Amino acid sequence: MIVCAGNNETFPFATPIGVGLIDSAINLTRLCLFDKPEYILFVGSAGSYGEYDIFDIIESSNASNIELSFFEDNSYTPIDNMVKCEDTKLPSKTIVNSSNYISTNSEITKEFLQYGIGIENMEFYSVVKVAKEFEIDVKGIFVVTNYTNKEAHKDFISNHNKAMDNLLKYLEEKNIIIKN
Repeated sequence: MIVCAGNNETFPFATPIGVGLIDSAINLTRLCLFDKPEYILFVGSAGSYGEYDIFDIIESSNASNIELSFFEDNSYTPIDNMVKCEDTKLPSKTIVNSSNYISTNSEITKEFLQYGIGIENMEFYSVVKVAKEFEIDVKGIFVVTNYTNKEAHKDFISNHNKAMDNLLKYLEEKNIIIKN
């Protein structure tokens, strides 16, 4: 099963599950309850904490849910905020961080790199958590649209169309989807 966030990130070959941690968890859970897939592939965009460049493609099965306040000792969590689904076939061991907020402070977001967290995507932590709960293999394929800085939203908007085209080409080259 191929899924995506939705809104302005939809694909004819993917089922939209919603934007953010909550909607994606609810909707993906519903899909898994009614028609449990053997495999979940999430496709979408991501912001880079600095390790990856705009339009880079990253594959990962590892996710985290860490808020920026954690790095300033302004918060803690009792939940397991790191979910790893090690897949030795993946070229990248990058962890994808998810939050309902887009990071815009490039100084604080550099902290993510020290934990092996290279990109952020709003939904992926929920996707991995749901997949683990249902014992389903999972992977995400992301295209970088922006850096996590003050220009994040502007860059996301200006790079989004080209990024989605690059992602489609990548999925076709990897024979994940069939070229139209």
